Amino acid sequence: MMETLPDRVGLGWRAPLAADILSNLDRIEAIEVIADDYFDAPRKDRQALRWLGHQVPLILHGVSLGLASTAPVDLVRLDHMARLVGEVEPWLWSEHLAFVRGGGIEIGHLAAPPRTAATIEGTARNLATARAIVGSDPLVENISTIIDPPGSTLDEVTWLQHTLVATENSLLLDLHNLYANACNFDFDPYEAIARLPLERVGYIHLAGGKWVQATRFPGRRLLDDHRHATPQPVFDLLAEVARRTPQPLVVILERDGDYPPFAELLNELDVARTALARGRAAQKARTDVVTTL
Repeated sequence: MMETLPDRVGLGWRAPLAADILSNLDRIEAIEVIADDYFDAPRKDRQALRWLGHQVPLILHGVSLGLASTAPVDLVRLDHMARLVGEVEPWLWSEHLAFVRGGGIEIGHLAAPPRTAATIEGTARNLATARAIVGSDPLVENISTIIDPPGSTLDEVTWLQHTLVATENSLLLDLHNLYANACNFDFDPYEAIARLPLERVGYIHLAGGKWVQATRFPGRRLLDDHRHATPQPVFDLLAEVARRTPQPLVVILERDGDYPPFAELLNELDVARTALARGRAAQKARTDVVTTL
């Protein structure tokens, strides 16, 4: 169960950043670890992860379960997750609303499923299986895509809404994924935020990406590669979520390569704190106006 905490800003754990993270825990209020990296890790590494969770709130983040699919979730991977959650006792755990395999083929990518009633039902079944095996519900993450999933009958936000209605899970809201999809498919991310059940948001991802030239369709696409700084429009979306959301938020910055000097990552955390404060101030001002009417 999630403990109630104030707004917190943290960072994804990556081996090249480990020393700097441990040296700056006073400025890192939560840490997210890729769970799959520890499924077959030596016992001492898992014990170290448990120790880290005693120093700072720890989140286990999965990347390979393939929950958003009409195909059943991989029970071997789910068992690995259950054992890791049991050993490490994280603050919470999460996974993507994506599929990663089909017909026995691993595609090596977090792919957006067709947004249909069938994938909503399949996702709900897989999440129920995950809850039964792991013993707790994962937070589920919206993902980015550079192609509109073929066969979709619903837009992204409607599919997310219906998926959350069909399950008991909270949302890991990835704001760069939302921003990238808004750029790629020409919708308003602020309208998307207004439509989402923000009371179900458990924590938030920030990241950066790059523009790539499309090869099979005209124009460019914004690729969420986690190798670039978070753009200002994503921080503005964070302020909007903070303005609209009453519950405390946890914000995790993801960076997977091309690491800058660590001071730059710490600065991004501070920019996120500023955005949160801006949103909270706007929320308070609105509440004060309503109270005085």
